[in-house]
Amino acid sequence: MSKNCLFCKIVRGEIPSQQVLETENIFVFEDINPIAPVHFLLITKKHISSLNELEEKDSKLIGEIIMAASKIGNTNDKLDKNYRLICSTGEKAGQVINHVHFHLIGGRELQWPPG
Repeated sequence: MSKNCLFCKIVRGEIPSQQVLETENIFVFEDINPIAPVHFLLITKKHISSLNELEEKDSKLIGEIIMAASKIGNTNDKLDKNYRLICSTGEKAGQVINHVHFHLIGGRELQWPPG
């Protein structure tokens, strides 16, 4: 974990969060600035700055995040099995925090294109 990373601090419990799910490798919590009625952040506990920094050995970790999103999407009544999973990579794509994370949003009809 990174000493100064916001998400690493959340994982360590230094910054409070509304936890949704936690495993050995990932942490899921409610976004404090939601853009939809349901807005969760799914993060890796291992500090990886972006998808561009992934290594082959991280494929299982990213798969675990996708499976967690599926589990949440299938069990959260507000989502009704309809949700969007977003991962921005790089500043021009909207990545604000340099730590791999996915946004799971839903609970309303989502428009396309998103950006």
